[in-house]
Amino acid sequence: MAPALPPLNWFRAFEAAARNLSFTAAAGEIGMTQSAVSQQVKSLEMRLGVPLFDRKARGLALTDHGRRLLPQVDAALATLTGATAAFATDQATDLLTVSASISVIQWVIAPGLPEFTERHPDIVLRLIGAVWPDEFTQTAADVEIRFGSRKQAGSDAELLGTDKLVALKSPELDGKLEDLPLIEAVGTSDGWKPWAQAAGIAPLSPSLFVDSYGPALQMAMHGNGVCLVHEHLATAARRQGLITPAHEASLTANENYYLSMKSKTAAAVAFRNWIVASVCAADTPDKIG
Repeated sequence: MAPALPPLNWFRAFEAAARNLSFTAAAGEIGMTQSAVSQQVKSLEMRLGVPLFDRKARGLALTDHGRRLLPQVDAALATLTGATAAFATDQATDLLTVSASISVIQWVIAPGLPEFTERHPDIVLRLIGAVWPDEFTQTAADVEIRFGSRKQAGSDAELLGTDKLVALKSPELDGKLEDLPLIEAVGTSDGWKPWAQAAGIAPLSPSLFVDSYGPALQMAMHGNGVCLVHEHLATAARRQGLITPAHEASLTANENYYLSMKSKTAAAVAFRNWIVASVCAADTPDKIG
């Protein structure tokens, strides 16, 4: 079994002292006391069994052993610095982690993100996608946008957008809604049956099932049928003429999108204010042609 390596701090103390040829200067550089640096270097010398410095009245001088060790310690510390730098965020920026329903990331955040980044160029944004409520417990986010019931979202969450489900289809898909394929998102208590009842038409049966509203909207946009989704998810697609209403009726949904603030940093508040304002503007009927 290979012997244990000396502590990294011993090498840091040695490298700083060797570069400055002073325990006092090394201590000020690495945030330690002079006696601590001296003691750690002494401990390293005892572990290696050789002297690394000649202690002189006017300062330090490297021994031949010290000169031999220094380049290797320099290289090792440089490697560690480079390896960790890849994971470090620039201190001049704010890292904001947003955990959100994949549907919201795809259809709400992504289309409007250029506006947010233009307003807040110093915020580094990390988006974590989720589908089901329990997936949010696996991440530590500054802002969460969950899909589910009010009870699942929690009392501190705010409704994002409207609670209305609307029927949408591709402009290229012709025919009456009752005669077209219907796409339904599973895992919700809403669907085509209660929507048809609210619309006052005969019961409807879907023929294509997906796991969330985002894929349902994607499938409808490509002409695979009519989807039933939250109206604010389709704002960007409607503005681009990629999707159009298939019927004027809507249904009040039991499950919706809720935003929760898990931190009160300036970046988190800025993101919350931006997305709430964006969704509110999108839900205004005259905003969509």
